[in-house]
Amino acid sequence: MSWQAYSQDIGQAARNASVALRNVSPARKTQGVLAIARALRSQSAAILAANAKDIEAAPGFGLNSAAIDRLRLSTDRIEAMARAVEEVAALPDPVGAVIDGSIRPNGLQVQRIRVPLGVVLFIYESRPNVTTDAAALCLKSGNAVILRGGKEAMHSNLCLGEIVQGAVAEAGLPPALVQIVNTPAREVVGELLRLNTLIDVVIPRGGKSLIERVMSEATMPVIKHYDGVCHVYIDASADLDMASRILENSKCQRTGVCNAAECVLVHTAIADKFLPRLGEIMSRRGLEVRGCSKTCSLLPEAQAAQENDYRTEYLDMIISCKVVDSLEQAIGHIEMYGSHHTDCIITDDYSAAQQFVQEVDSAAVMVNASTRFNDGGELGLGAEIGISTDKFHARGPCGLTELTSYKYVVRGAGQIRG
Repeated sequence: MSWQAYSQDIGQAARNASVALRNVSPARKTQGVLAIARALRSQSAAILAANAKDIEAAPGFGLNSAAIDRLRLSTDRIEAMARAVEEVAALPDPVGAVIDGSIRPNGLQVQRIRVPLGVVLFIYESRPNVTTDAAALCLKSGNAVILRGGKEAMHSNLCLGEIVQGAVAEAGLPPALVQIVNTPAREVVGELLRLNTLIDVVIPRGGKSLIERVMSEATMPVIKHYDGVCHVYIDASADLDMASRILENSKCQRTGVCNAAECVLVHTAIADKFLPRLGEIMSRRGLEVRGCSKTCSLLPEAQAAQENDYRTEYLDMIISCKVVDSLEQAIGHIEMYGSHHTDCIITDDYSAAQQFVQEVDSAAVMVNASTRFNDGGELGLGAEIGISTDKFHARGPCGLTELTSYKYVVRGAGQIRG
């Protein structure tokens, strides 16, 4: 079978499944989601065996330690995956919810109600837990999903896909609601991106080259999960103990994720007090700092930063640092070098916090809280299918609501337009 025929078959099966799902009750969809959680727990041994094959092959794909950590599963992580799926099951079903409504002067009743997007193509890298998050979110929101993971997680994803399809079938739903692309061939991605009559939206989640390819080749709308060049700004009035804790958590708690901090900006008024604290984090955590000239003068352990360092999503135990003269300079730096993902201010000055919130144009702006909280689960959305840096349709963590659109329903009693 050609890649074109293979992709067409997957797309058509997904379309048929999404149409069948329109008449499925919320309770039945929830049963399907809960069946996925049960299957994850009951088949954890098979998942771990498949994942071990991916971990063994990971160095051959050039994955660094942070990327391998994202790929690795354990009994605890599988349990966390199951709990995340259960959290999705417990959320209100968005489909059919009335967004707003009115009665026109001529008596027409107008409502705007939520509907599924239809068929979602999700292209992602490395993290197998994303497979079950996406499956649960799409099923609960009434969408069929085609999952194309990275080659580095192929064994894990195929195993998870088989488990999920079995659980969906157990609940009496079409297994084609969740399909895993079973080949790493790049040609399949190109073919799927041409299927705009079968696939309603594509969501890419991964490195810049993946995002750029999808943006250039997709013939359907894209909700993109772009770079996470996230900043922590330490304001002149910041509590330095709080600033140290938040920065360490933002950068070091898990480095290989998009909401990890990649740059710290420090107000010059407190730089001589705060940078030694950054040095302690460097020593304790093995953190490499690439800083401006003032950073290097106050923190001799730091390396001199190049301009491109401030645009880099390291996803590793590296952070850039710049001493700034004002809040306005910090905001300007974020505007120039950031990716509009997640940015944070540490301050005891209410007016400074409000100015930062108003002027920093990012999907999530944090005040005195770690950048790591820009996450669907942490913000009460359940699991997420990605964190969008777009401005249209969805922005920030994409949960159930973001996987829906809307339609107008107009009810009359024989009215005609004059």
